Amino acid sequence: MHQTQYHRANSVEEAVNMAQGASDPRYLSGGMTLLPTMKQRLAAPSDLIDLRHIDAMQGVSEEGDMIVIGGATSHNDIATNDIIQSKAPGLAYQASHIGDPMVRHMGTIGGSVANNDPAACYPSAMIALNAVIRTNNREVAAEDFFTGLFDTVLDEGEIVTGVAFKAPEQSGYGKFPNPASRYAMAGVFVARTADGVRVAVTGAGDDGVFRATALEEALNDDFSASALDGKTIDSTGLMGDIHASPEYRAALIVAMAKRAVVLANGGDPDTKAATPAGTAAV
Repeated sequence: MHQTQYHRANSVEEAVNMAQGASDPRYLSGGMTLLPTMKQRLAAPSDLIDLRHIDAMQGVSEEGDMIVIGGATSHNDIATNDIIQSKAPGLAYQASHIGDPMVRHMGTIGGSVANNDPAACYPSAMIALNAVIRTNNREVAAEDFFTGLFDTVLDEGEIVTGVAFKAPEQSGYGKFPNPASRYAMAGVFVARTADGVRVAVTGAGDDGVFRATALEEALNDDFSASALDGKTIDSTGLMGDIHASPEYRAALIVAMAKRAVVLANGGDPDTKAATPAGTAAV
C-alpha cells in the first residue's frame, strides 16, 4: 500500500518549506479532484500539504476598490458572503451552484483555479471579472493564467493564495450542468463594467475557458437577454461527447448567456431565460 504523509500548514511559507522537503508533494486545498484521483491510484503523492487552515488564505475582504478572496475560501463561504452577494452577485450565484453541499463546504476557489478543470465554474468568472490571480510569488491576469485543459502558468510548488478583482456594475452566471457530476456542460459568466462587457465560457471549449467576443459586442450595445436573440456561436473548437455535440453546446452558450444577463439585471435566470429546444431549466 502506498504511504502518504499528511501535513497541516499554518502559513504559506511553512507550506512551501514542507513541499521543498518532500520527494513528490501535492498541495491540498479542498481535495475535490486530488483525493478521488488518489483513490483511483492515478496519483500517489509522497506528501499532502493541507492549505485550508492558513488564516491568510481565508475569507473575503476589500482593498481599496478591489475585492479579494483568499485561496482557501470555500465555495459556500463565497456564496454566502455579504460583500460578494452585494457587489458581485453573479459570483455568489455561481458558487452556490457548484457541486453539492459537501463539495461547496470543502472545495475552495484556490484549488479550483489552480486545477483548471475544463468544466469548472470559477475560470469563467475570473476571466469575465478581469481578475488577478495571486500566488506566493506573483500576480497574473486571469486571461494569461489559464493556458489549456488542466493547465495554468503555475510553476512547480507555486500556490494560488487568492484572487482579486474590481466590483462589476452588474454580473451574472448561467450554467447548464451535467445532471450527474454537476459540472458545467456550458457555463457563461457575464460582467458589465465601466470598460464594457466581458463574457467568458466554461465547460464547452476543447481548450478550456474562453471569451465569447461576439456576445460581448451585442451586450455592449444593449445589455439585455433579448440582445442575444438570433446570435450564434461557431461550434468549431467546441467540445463534443456523449452528453452534447459541439453544435448543441454552441446553442447552450447563447442560452446560458441569456440566463446570466437576466440574473445580472435582477431577474430569475432559471425561469425567465430561454434554453434550446428539448432542454429543461436547471
